[in-house]
Amino acid sequence: MTSKVMRCAVCLILLLGILSMTGFAANKNRIGTSGAQELLIPVGAAGVAIGTPAAVFLKGVESIYWNPAGLSRMTGGVEAMFSSMTYIADIDVIYGAIGVSAGEFGSLGFSIKSIGFGKIPVTTVDMPDGTGEQYSPTYLTLGLTYSKLLTDRISVGLTANLVSEQVLSMQASGIAFDVGIQYHNLGIQGLMVAIAVKNIGPNMRFEGSNAYVLADANNTNRGPSPYKSEMGSFEMPTMMEIGFAYSPRLDEVNQLTLGGNFRNNNYSEDEYGLGGEYSWKSILFLRGGYVFSPQTEKDVAGENGYIYNWTIGAGLHYTVGGVGLKVDYAYRNMKFFDANNVITFGVIF
Repeated sequence: MTSKVMRCAVCLILLLGILSMTGFAANKNRIGTSGAQELLIPVGAAGVAIGTPAAVFLKGVESIYWNPAGLSRMTGGVEAMFSSMTYIADIDVIYGAIGVSAGEFGSLGFSIKSIGFGKIPVTTVDMPDGTGEQYSPTYLTLGLTYSKLLTDRISVGLTANLVSEQVLSMQASGIAFDVGIQYHNLGIQGLMVAIAVKNIGPNMRFEGSNAYVLADANNTNRGPSPYKSEMGSFEMPTMMEIGFAYSPRLDEVNQLTLGGNFRNNNYSEDEYGLGGEYSWKSILFLRGGYVFSPQTEKDVAGENGYIYNWTIGAGLHYTVGGVGLKVDYAYRNMKFFDANNVITFGVIF
């Protein structure tokens, strides 16, 4: 068996494996029951501006969140990015990632996402207006990514995310895996397809001293005693994505990429996305996208209750002394909440 045939066989096996796991995300009876929702918050201005189709054609360190298969398509030996997002309800999302090309071995990446909730008043059943104390939850996700080009067209990737959540003395931790594949020039020059299965892992459960409550046992005279409330476990927000994109040949200066994406998951109805990116001399980038979920139930006003819709963004990439510098911005409109603003800085060595 030739090397090319072996690579194609490995790719087919991986593809079948990914498709076989879609059952994790297809059970509608589990909608609204998953936790670890911080895994669903998108990162990186380029990806946010394009929307879910970013999983098809984003590459390098920016693709780690969207599809780990894109990491191996880095344009430099080392790439790094830092991103900040103003999320809903004054929540801040800070994200950083670095990718390193390791030659024939593939590419390695490390990422970290932190969610900042600010100070929240402590309330109890007896003091619903607050005790005067405050707390700040700590939500942290650490990711390790491996990606490899099987051929000049096919790349695969795997990310292991360590998820940690802490609220007061209660803590939950778990691990979630992302698996992805990208296929460029699928029979037609510029045609791309990608599949990713994300957030696969065991259930998480909160444990800690705040699970103990004082209560009176029946038929005893010993007074209130501490009893442990058993915390229920919750599933990871598993999803399967498949998307297509096409980048027609324009000229040496202008480049356009358009794509679409379908997402099936265990936490909401199916989602669909359209997005694209235009670049001039690979210096100026304009991006836009639109996501929708027609099956989502209507709200009290009779409108579709899906809170996300259109996104726009722009970026400037420039090389100085052999070092690539990048700054990108994205605006994501939302129903019922203030829009999300994302800014990302990147460097390529």
